[in-house]
Amino acid sequence: MRFLADLMSQVRNEGEKICEGGGAKAIENQHAKGRLTARERIDLLVDPKTFFELGVYAAHGMYEEWGGAPAAGVITGLARIHTRMVMIIANDATVKAGAFFPMTSKKVIRAQNIAIENHIPTIYLVDSAGVFLPLQEDVFPDTDDFGRVFRNNAVMSALGIPQTAAIMGMCVAGGGYLPVMCDHVLMTDGSGLFLAGPALVQAAIGQKVSAEDLGGAAMHAGISGTVDFREPDDQACLARIRSIVEKWGYRRQSPWDRKKPVEPALAAEEIYGIYDSSPARPYDMKEILARVLDGSRFDEYKPEYGKTLICGYGRIGGFAVGIVANQKLHAQQTDHEGQKRIEFGGVIYTESAEKAARFIMDCNQNLIPLVFFHDVNGFMVGRDAEWSGIIKAGAKMVNAVSNSVVPKITVIVGGSFGAGHYAMCGKAFDPRFVFAWPTARYAVMSGDSAAGTLVEIKVKQLERSGTKLSEEDKKELYESVKRNYDEQTDPRYGAARLWIDKIIDPIETRDAIMQALEAAALNPDVPEFKVGVLQT
Repeated sequence: MRFLADLMSQVRNEGEKICEGGGAKAIENQHAKGRLTARERIDLLVDPKTFFELGVYAAHGMYEEWGGAPAAGVITGLARIHTRMVMIIANDATVKAGAFFPMTSKKVIRAQNIAIENHIPTIYLVDSAGVFLPLQEDVFPDTDDFGRVFRNNAVMSALGIPQTAAIMGMCVAGGGYLPVMCDHVLMTDGSGLFLAGPALVQAAIGQKVSAEDLGGAAMHAGISGTVDFREPDDQACLARIRSIVEKWGYRRQSPWDRKKPVEPALAAEEIYGIYDSSPARPYDMKEILARVLDGSRFDEYKPEYGKTLICGYGRIGGFAVGIVANQKLHAQQTDHEGQKRIEFGGVIYTESAEKAARFIMDCNQNLIPLVFFHDVNGFMVGRDAEWSGIIKAGAKMVNAVSNSVVPKITVIVGGSFGAGHYAMCGKAFDPRFVFAWPTARYAVMSGDSAAGTLVEIKVKQLERSGTKLSEEDKKELYESVKRNYDEQTDPRYGAARLWIDKIIDPIETRDAIMQALEAAALNPDVPEFKVGVLQT
């Protein structure tokens, strides 16, 4: 219990440090220009205490040679304006003048993709110097780079997803297309919008022109007609956005069933005393679910079959959901020959994979969103597993997850390793949101297993070249490999690369899933469910 609380405290402290952006001096410089910081702008824009930040760890530990890029220099998250849910994307000008690092582009695109999947109206607070030139080759050309942002602007508009952009500082070069491709464009006095700044214009065509004449708010409001609303300062601009949003009409809602929410019968704080990462002390995942589900009620599907995967129906925040969760308790199972065997918790066996595949298809048939809780070591291996058709069963589960048309939400509680990660709707399988506890571990295999395998390979390579390692050398090599591997399996490493949308406090799991379900409810479109060919 103490370990989990301490780990969460460490994550929270790191998050607070990241939220300082470029630091006190950079904040002071922003204020000296008469401008608010990105976080101050968000606080004024949204309804109090409704901002649900995503991607705060983006670029964590990266770009150190350039002084780092806290939160990748852009702040994203869900919020409410006059109770309506919106996606916020705000450049943080205290971090390298809001310049786009490679992870900045990826973070903006991730926020846009969430908005596209869930039809969330999006508000951009633009204050950026454009591409971070020393890393332009990693920002400019690819499908998940800078240009994709503008492509997404156009796609979102075609889908009828409202977009509003406020230019509240610099908006230069290619970045100038972002606000102009939105439904509403606002601009504050003192800001600049141009494809090329005064210095570049003079160098390119020899024309001398001031920044205000070239692309100031007065010019764009009165001459080019690019700006819909010219505002004197940040406060007036944010008030105008709130006024616009307040007048939006309501769109068709999704078909997901929702009743009045009921708090769990058991306290979420007790999760700290239930969860245990030690293999020697397996915990009961049903006890975790009982502290997340409405009224702690759960209709378990096939409870006596495939016991290492828990499937069943419940409600979270009033929304009907289908739960697929790894059970960490060991279970006794009887095979087709009447032989009893012990199944290890956290391992997916043939029976559990088949059960989950059928359950996932049932949820799609009945329009019930899916929530996956990961603490998985992988699929069972060995002769008995292969003879039972483990690969076929796993393929069925992966097929069902891949072709699901209902919203999928993933929560990584503990380990999420190998093919088990895929089958449980890992990032590659399009979950609408991926949340992780600070205890999450995310890799092809655990640190111990990987270190053992890699050391064995290294030792054989050295022996072939005539070098024999002592036991002490082997131990030192093992510790070095494990240390490096453990660092890469840490959820903060994954969150830095946007494999995880948010590291959450375990006791806030229910709240995070509710936010995700409310976002998913904005999209009423459900494609036809098809699975194609299934292995039988």
